[in-house]
Amino acid sequence: MAKTILVVDDSSTVRQQVAMALKQAGFAIMEAADGLKGLAAIEANPNIDMVVCDVNMPNLNGLEMLERVKSKGHKLPILMLTTEGQPSMIKRAKQAGAVGWIVKPFDANQLIQAAKHLTKA
Repeated sequence: MAKTILVVDDSSTVRQQVAMALKQAGFAIMEAADGLKGLAAIEANPNIDMVVCDVNMPNLNGLEMLERVKSKGHKLPILMLTTEGQPSMIKRAKQAGAVGWIVKPFDANQLIQAAKHLTKA
């Protein structure tokens, strides 16, 4: 059975690009347009294997979503995919439990390799 990855990004173009790359590698994809919708998707779907999450989003940003997910005890690997490269943000994400940080524009092969490694697919 395919591993399921939740893609959380307020840009529909980025969600499509990430989804296309990961689907071609055999993953099942779910999408959410912001951190609140991402959080709701995680709560409603215990079969999600991994999350790819933007940082800058309306309603609830990616770092806040990450912190809330981890504070609820979820063990999901969460990979940040963002235009941000500030060391302080990366440090905050790692402290909150992010498993990695990829800067956009992303390399599809790098993303696929990370997803395979993190989901043990």
